[in-house]
Amino acid sequence: MNTDKKKRIVVIGGGFAGLELIKKLKHSPAYEVILVDLNNYNFFPPLLYQVASGFMEPSAISYPFRKILRGKENVRFRLGALQQVIPEENRVELSNGSLTYDILVMATGTETNFFGNENVQKWSLPMKTIGDALALRNLVFTRLERATRVEDPLHRKKLLSFVIAGAGPTGVELSGILAEMRKNILRKDYPELKKEDLGDIYLLDGQDSVLATMSDKTQHYTKKKLEGLGVIVKLDTLVQDFKEDTVYLSDGTTLASKNLIWAAGVSAKVFDGFKKEDYGRGRRLKTNAFNRLEAYNNIFAIGDTALLTKDPAYPDGHPQVAQVALQQARNLGDNLLKKTEDQWQPFQYSDKGSMAIIGRNKAVTDGPKEKFFINGFLAWCIWIFVHIMSLVNYRNRIRALYDWIGYYFHKDQSFRMIIKPRNVK
Repeated sequence: MNTDKKKRIVVIGGGFAGLELIKKLKHSPAYEVILVDLNNYNFFPPLLYQVASGFMEPSAISYPFRKILRGKENVRFRLGALQQVIPEENRVELSNGSLTYDILVMATGTETNFFGNENVQKWSLPMKTIGDALALRNLVFTRLERATRVEDPLHRKKLLSFVIAGAGPTGVELSGILAEMRKNILRKDYPELKKEDLGDIYLLDGQDSVLATMSDKTQHYTKKKLEGLGVIVKLDTLVQDFKEDTVYLSDGTTLASKNLIWAAGVSAKVFDGFKKEDYGRGRRLKTNAFNRLEAYNNIFAIGDTALLTKDPAYPDGHPQVAQVALQQARNLGDNLLKKTEDQWQPFQYSDKGSMAIIGRNKAVTDGPKEKFFINGFLAWCIWIFVHIMSLVNYRNRIRALYDWIGYYFHKDQSFRMIIKPRNVK
């Protein structure tokens, strides 16, 4: 236990929720805040697909924690991975030591859920981290280079066909940008390849619509525009297996492809030290209306890792989206800054609407509670503005805007480099 007058708050995870909480507490004389993350940088997950397709460089959507926290005298950063929580000792064990706390805040987000399919987990490509995005970028452009040397047309098509599992925003955005690359860029850069060599782009989902959490109008518009770009959309269809360059589907059919991109689901992370009953649906930590874990007096969970069922409008928990994480962090921060717990306010989510981009001049926006629907160029402009303003600082915003303006006018991108780490034993 910290013996200083200041209480020590340990925040595990520097994503949307963790950083927003720190913004609230950064000037408080009552707290010493320690941010713990397994990376030394914050990144913006909604734009990972732009890095994966070579439309942005990683530094455009990421920024070092220590630079973000510079000048915040009561905040410190610790690089490390959480290994175990020991509530009875108010201590956490990290990959490189331990920390004691007065208050622990779990803001650990989610990880890819492969639903127990070992082959899919081993051979598919997820889209959750900067590393995942760079791995996919390397794969896409390595496949293209290899295809220029392959004489067998069936082998070429396997190399250049992409199957994307999961038709949520990530799947929609990735399939759209790959389709635009195929249309506007690949034939120019790879004259060795014919149009028929470029393969197919499949977007699969087990539900009966794309963007299942959005309005019917949005779903119909998105599907129509994706198909107009040449994306093959298969709904009510699950991936059952992936082996020997073949994707096996739940309807009994197969797709010949060497590339399965997994955007089909996420689940919260599980850590040693918590009890089985602390977790609820999606392995999320169950909390009360104030984001406090039900079984502990000084442990909180916010963002995607929290399952808060006391909000009257969301009795089954909130959607795992950025706005929920930001609002929960602000509410918790406001509560922690109050003198007594009697003044605390329970969390209630304010729906700000949702959006997704399909391609150049093509996007969709649903208003709060689906009160209105916008598509096309105006929705695309709204998407651009919201995502630029959501980046962590002005440097990232300017770089992102510059990249998008360049692509808008030239229909091209500049970051199609295959960059692999040196293999050091």
